[in-house]
Amino acid sequence: MLGKRLNAVRKEKGITAQQMADKINVTIRTYRNYESDTTSPSLETLVQIADILGVTTDYLLCRDEKTRP
Repeated sequence: MLGKRLNAVRKEKGITAQQMADKINVTIRTYRNYESDTTSPSLETLVQIADILGVTTDYLLCRDEKTRP
């Protein structure tokens, strides 16, 4: 579920997967693995992603439908 929501929000914000990977200092392959739910980001990385996208971690984890912190 994280992957789908992560992909949708990133695209909505007009950010490429490569840009996200660069911002969180991981390879594009690692970032794509997050979006495909192959692997999960660390808690620290998840918080960083949420901050970049302007959403809550609960939203990314599908625990809350509110997108704004």
